[in-house]
Amino acid sequence: MTQSQSRSTSPASWQPAGPEQESLGIFTGLRDFIDNFANTSPARLALVAFGVVILLFTGLLSLPAASATGDVTPLHQALFTAVSAVCVTGLTVVSTAVHWSFFGQLIILIGIFVGGLGTLTLASLLALMVSKKLGVRGKLIAQEAMNHAGRLGEVGTLLRIVITTSVFIEAALALALIPRFLTLGEGFWQSVWHGIFYAISAFNNAGFTPHSGGIVPYETDLWILIPLMLGVFLGSLGFPVVMVLRQNGLNWKKWNLHTKLTIQVTFILLTAGTVLWALMEWDNLRTIGSMNVSDKITHSLFASVMTRSGGFNLVDQNHLESTTKLLTDALMFAGGGSASTAGGIKVTTIAVMFLAIVAEARGDADVKIYGRTIPQGTMRVAISVIVAAATLVSVCAFLLLQISGASLDRVLFETISAFATVGLSTNLSAELPPSGVYVLSALMFAGRVGTVTLAAALALRQRSQLYHYPEERPIIG
Repeated sequence: MTQSQSRSTSPASWQPAGPEQESLGIFTGLRDFIDNFANTSPARLALVAFGVVILLFTGLLSLPAASATGDVTPLHQALFTAVSAVCVTGLTVVSTAVHWSFFGQLIILIGIFVGGLGTLTLASLLALMVSKKLGVRGKLIAQEAMNHAGRLGEVGTLLRIVITTSVFIEAALALALIPRFLTLGEGFWQSVWHGIFYAISAFNNAGFTPHSGGIVPYETDLWILIPLMLGVFLGSLGFPVVMVLRQNGLNWKKWNLHTKLTIQVTFILLTAGTVLWALMEWDNLRTIGSMNVSDKITHSLFASVMTRSGGFNLVDQNHLESTTKLLTDALMFAGGGSASTAGGIKVTTIAVMFLAIVAEARGDADVKIYGRTIPQGTMRVAISVIVAAATLVSVCAFLLLQISGASLDRVLFETISAFATVGLSTNLSAELPPSGVYVLSALMFAGRVGTVTLAAALALRQRSQLYHYPEERPIIG
């Protein structure tokens, strides 16, 4: 080849072939950017990913096709519904059955399913889809979100198991509900739709209902109530617990500490909630006072299950006794298991703090349970979660009191329900002006993302400490 030929052909070796190669280069750059972002700050990626998903669903719900009337839904209503769905809360400012079309309800249902996978799981899936791999730090963060349910190299497989398990449980619940709706006189496709909707809403602890009357018409129908309670209960345990139960069954000795604490505290709260709710509402004629004994027990058990994140209700929350509302506030704030579809401060946080108090009362240097010592760092995280949660609830309750002018019990009830992503409501959400709706939307987002994840994502960097000051103990109490 001559020199002139070489000069004439050499530019083709480095010049772009055309628009296709340019778009491929843009995609590669975007992939590398997300990959690096996922590896350096997985928690911050979780926030960004969740925020992007919420904006996407807000846009879809704003479309005229999403509303039953064909009109554009106002921004604050579309945003609130999108946040409530993706954050699996269940609070609404418009009727799910009346305001939204089938397309709108489908968007809500997809949002519930995506949101139920969890923030860190969603971020890890995004990194896996884009880069086909996770960095070491990303794997450690994802593994921490699943409470070390798998080895470091199995995080990708673990995430696939999460999705598979979710779909399997939801399908089983739908198969249990569909025949009942058929026997109640609904059409075949309508029964299928309602069965699938309730199954996904229950397992993800969302509390959305496609019926205008909610599930109140089925308040004595155990064929519907039992699958709903079972779905909410399994979803509130958390994927790490479900995986341990799947691998080891009911063999207590093979359970890890997280599973033991989660199940033990869950049953304590469930039992205590059922008994106390029944005692407080037993003679309340506005709720269960006029029912027979078996229906009263069913309502009490159902309420105890749902107050810890399910969000379905059989009675008007405004008709509850003041003491029952306070009990509901406490159960909602407690929430469910870690890495679950439930909200709240999580039952393991309560367990760790209770054990720390017991150890301090006994004068023990270590916090011990079931032959294991709980690290000091875990207790610091538990304290941080409780304080951050209480601060968020207090600030938002103060804002809503100023905005709405409603009574403190209603405002506190709605605020805790939003933070704990429960969905029980005194109908205050629907009465709020747009400013109050935005406050609750922000609170639902913070509650679902998690206070610890939120703090980690907003931190610019982790500070390494090269020295320690001398210790001095202040007076406590």
